[in-house]
Amino acid sequence: MTALFNGVSARRATRSARSALADLNASVGAAGLAVAALHPRLLASVDQHAAAVRDSLLGDRRPLTAVALAGYAEGVRDAALQHGWQPPAGPVDWAAGPDWVLTRLLAVCALARATERPAARG
Repeated sequence: MTALFNGVSARRATRSARSALADLNASVGAAGLAVAALHPRLLASVDQHAAAVRDSLLGDRRPLTAVALAGYAEGVRDAALQHGWQPPAGPVDWAAGPDWVLTRLLAVCALARATERPAARG
């Protein structure tokens, strides 16, 4: 019986995480990643942050999950808010180079997109 409830809890956590990542993508990822595709310096910064997130979540040893990525993003945001960071009040000038927190959250969006893509068949 416990296994049944664990499965339900896991599915609920995954749905919640995917929802949180979709919200993050809508507020940060869609615009930021579109600009990053056109600005090599921003793209390189996002790639470096993504590597750090992967390392932090041991993504080189096990697959990254929506739950892990959403939890990481929430932790970054919460810690930043506790240290006085404020989300931008208006549109972000991605081309000018966002702050560390936004770049880290953008990296989480990039990783979430990459984990959602089906594996290439060859």
